[in-house]
Amino acid sequence: MSQVGAFDSAKQGWLAERILEHYYPGATLGTIPPTNLAVRLMEQDDSTLDAYAEAGFRVAGREVAAGQVAHLTPLPDGGANVVVTVGCDGEVVWQTATSDPWIYPLDPKPNRPAAEHLTLCGGTAYRGSLGVATENGQARTINRVDVEDYLLGVVPAEVQANWVDKGAGEALRAQAIAARSYALAEHRYPYAQTCDTTDCQVYPGTAKEDPRTAAAIASTAGTVLLRDGRILRSEYSAAPDGGEPADIYAFEVGPTPAELAVGRPPTDPRTDPRTRAASTPSAIELEYQRVGGETGSLGAPLGPEMLLPQRAGTYRLFTNGVIIATPTLGAQVVDFTTLMQLVPDPAIHEGLPADSAALPGGTFAPTTASTPTPRPEPGVVPSGGGALPELASPGAEMPAGSGTPESGQAPSAGLVVPSLGEVFGDR
Repeated sequence: MSQVGAFDSAKQGWLAERILEHYYPGATLGTIPPTNLAVRLMEQDDSTLDAYAEAGFRVAGREVAAGQVAHLTPLPDGGANVVVTVGCDGEVVWQTATSDPWIYPLDPKPNRPAAEHLTLCGGTAYRGSLGVATENGQARTINRVDVEDYLLGVVPAEVQANWVDKGAGEALRAQAIAARSYALAEHRYPYAQTCDTTDCQVYPGTAKEDPRTAAAIASTAGTVLLRDGRILRSEYSAAPDGGEPADIYAFEVGPTPAELAVGRPPTDPRTDPRTRAASTPSAIELEYQRVGGETGSLGAPLGPEMLLPQRAGTYRLFTNGVIIATPTLGAQVVDFTTLMQLVPDPAIHEGLPADSAALPGGTFAPTTASTPTPRPEPGVVPSGGGALPELASPGAEMPAGSGTPESGQAPSAGLVVPSLGEVFGDR
């Protein structure tokens, strides 16, 4: 189907059904049950999933309050590491590992209000649930969404909502049916049926939703194109010359309507037996206890756990040092100088001991953001410094550091406090 040709035909009085019959000769119309769709969010490739909802949400079997943000990193076993913070970059509230790597809206049913939509830090909002998976060891983010909610984002991104105002509303109805069919006939990845770019169909979440296209979608709800009883992968384009009828046997087909999974909401994590209780101590807490807790050489905590730059992990300040943790490499003790090279933001200095002579620039306190803040743009180094360099291999013997804190207390036997170069490697 040519979208331009559909527009011209609609202006001439053609109904959506006639437009589709012209461009997909031999196809028939069928009806599907309520159905969910999994969409790969391509711009999120190789990054953590950082999301929140104005009304709150659920993750790892727990309800999360408004103003808090979940950060999910996929694990090789199919689960995820979960860190919940105040705002996108604030203090860590809790963290755990879960076998259910999804963030759920408070109410998983379709057609929910904007306050319940899940929003990426510095990005757009999505209806439905957001989750993570791995592909060849690399992180992927997925939006699992009711197909009608998905079309609310696709149709106004693929064609113009103002076609209604130009007398071509039937072209929007034809587009809704073609887009619904195309998506449901797709099966691109083990973890998702389709993607959100022009390689599949443009899907910017809720960013372009419009009541005019929403009305066209609602008027065609559940309608798909079929070939021999199977959903047709009904390709279309913006061909400017009106395009030609397609050979529908050149297109792939997907399942029959009866083979589609009924689109019930994803399992409520409050009752999901696969979800482990979110009471696991954090890696930093475990390391702190391993080296002696408050009676050990690190002394007492100076504040809550905080996120490292680019959300590469977490850190926590103690009287005589710092513990840094990442999901893949666990926790390591470092000195204050190492922390300042990783996180040169002056706002952390106040919480450090006043006699830490190795620290430049005086003393500053950790920040605790109270509202979500934007994700750094790709290629832009955030104010807190660059990406976290690689830690030494777990279990490797670590040399003594040259930047031990000058607090007057020596590390206890067996506890070494490495320098930045020794722990993370020269770059």
